[in-house]
Amino acid sequence: MSTIQAGLAARVPAHGRYLSLALRPGADAVVRSTLQALATEADGLHTVVGLGATLVARLDAAVPGLRSFSAPPASRVDLPATPAELWLWLRSEDDPGVLLQRGRALARLLAPAFDVVHELAAFRHQGGRDLTGYEDGTENPTGRDMIDTLGVQGQGAGLDGGSFVAVQQWEHALDRFDRFDRTTQDRMIGRRRDDNVELDDAPPSAHVQRTAQESFAPEAFVVRRSMPWAEGGRCGLLFTAFATGFDAFESQLARMAGVEDGVVDDLFRFSQPVTGAYYWCPPVDRQGLDLRRVLGDTFGANGPLQAQDLLDIR
Repeated sequence: MSTIQAGLAARVPAHGRYLSLALRPGADAVVRSTLQALATEADGLHTVVGLGATLVARLDAAVPGLRSFSAPPASRVDLPATPAELWLWLRSEDDPGVLLQRGRALARLLAPAFDVVHELAAFRHQGGRDLTGYEDGTENPTGRDMIDTLGVQGQGAGLDGGSFVAVQQWEHALDRFDRFDRTTQDRMIGRRRDDNVELDDAPPSAHVQRTAQESFAPEAFVVRRSMPWAEGGRCGLLFTAFATGFDAFESQLARMAGVEDGVVDDLFRFSQPVTGAYYWCPPVDRQGLDLRRVLGDTFGANGPLQAQDLLDIR
């Protein structure tokens, strides 16, 4: 028995670092051994791992529900797709330098088969707020509901405990946002910044109205673990949404993009995604990643984690 990577259930860390990696040409002969080495190094809490659809296909394997990101048909905004074979989310409560060094070490470990194509440092801001000052992830499920939202069950060994993540790097135009008065800003988000209370009279274009998870049929619940980022004069939010599949995220994104009714989310008035990708986060056991689904049954799982272990670290 395996379970979800613990970093998905834990609170957003003080420091994060994201790496996207592409498979090197001609690396097929060493990709399996390289992934086996990663499996023993990644604990799922300090190092979260996601595999892209192209990598799983290259391994002659299949993960039900895994696909590559694409913008919803009839989207009224630009939603770029930037797939990669491998995705790492490095987490630390203490020191961003530790993440830099861990990222370098993992890049060396993976170098026989993978090249780092994108790297981004991130951080927790004001206890879990976006750089606009608004709280992020307010509607996240908690407790047992969170675990059920995150982890696949009933699909068998190597799949149960797996999760799926949608990743988008959003870039904010904060100077543009600051030109709006506070009332307009609150109405764009759909909540008051000061107390995080949802506005009763929020317009249909407000972000809260566009993404209200219980308003979809079926309900579109995800667990958001997004982190702000800043590089030079650029900044924004590295958005991540974890769930048992991509349908909930795609429902929200389509509504944000104006597909349903022509109304575009007000986020697009001051922010824009510059990346977009999907990954499967394999389950873990007490030894590391459980990669039986993609590496074969000889790559076994040992020592189950229990769901209570994840609830304890929340």
